[in-house]
Amino acid sequence: MNNKNLPDKGKITIGTRGSALALWQANWVKNELEREYSGIEVNLTVIKTKGDKILDVPLAKVGGKGLFVKEIEDALLAGEIDLAVHSMKDVPTELPENLQVAIIPPREDPRDAFFSHSGKSLREMPSGAVIGTSSLRRKSQLLHAFPQLTTRDLRGNVDTRLKKLARGEYDGIILAYAGVKRLGWADQVTELIDPLISLPAIAQGALGIETRINDDFNNQRLAFFHDIRSALAVRAERAFLKTLEGGCQVPIAAHATVDEDQLINLTGLVAALDGHQIIKESAAGSDPEKLGRELACTLLQRGADVLLQECFAANPES
Repeated sequence: MNNKNLPDKGKITIGTRGSALALWQANWVKNELEREYSGIEVNLTVIKTKGDKILDVPLAKVGGKGLFVKEIEDALLAGEIDLAVHSMKDVPTELPENLQVAIIPPREDPRDAFFSHSGKSLREMPSGAVIGTSSLRRKSQLLHAFPQLTTRDLRGNVDTRLKKLARGEYDGIILAYAGVKRLGWADQVTELIDPLISLPAIAQGALGIETRINDDFNNQRLAFFHDIRSALAVRAERAFLKTLEGGCQVPIAAHATVDEDQLINLTGLVAALDGHQIIKESAAGSDPEKLGRELACTLLQRGADVLLQECFAANPES
């Protein structure tokens, strides 16, 4: 990267959650800033969110929207921090007034990863094997593909979940590969799950840098992080989610890829909670918001609205 000298007051404060993964992500942004700008002073402010405090209840039961970002956004609006680093899959599709996530760095592999206590793959797991995940998206797709398996809720940070697996509390667990890879545990993965079996969460593997809209100085000096193809994919997926009015704890999934000509290929699905039915479609286009909206409408016309109503009735806070 280029080495530039900042104007005066070359300081910046990053707001982040305190989990190992969140700190890795915030420190990655910190290191990239220090590499890009000589003499910059970058500080981290750790902020505990509601999602960090509630560890014994499935997220679908406490509400999935903004659980891991609201307190950080409050600090950003108050001027206590200059930017926030989020896992984009945690960020609601509606942002507070005066805030934006206009900067998306290059995306990591968005696939789900399976960890097995015995070393067996998903297809090799015996009937009744207990798979840990609190994601309704993962549960529904897993039960659709492998109805002989059983799912059980699993909360906690990545290291906590892996320790529960090691103790034999679960026969297997499913995590986002991106976080596992960032933390250096990729060698423990039993298998990466084909998106045909488990379509990723909206924006899984992508980071977002949230800033104040009117903070021209910081928005300009953070612009070097932005990756246009990753951003187009995330925008298409989030437009799909927003049209379906779904939070992060409903069985909705989407995955977009973007080619060198910036053509976006988007696949999206809505599933029944128990996996007995999945409605899935794909489409391509160049306008991410239009593509996401239109694909969502296609699924609604095919009956996805009925599946979503069932989910909202079962989880009224999601």
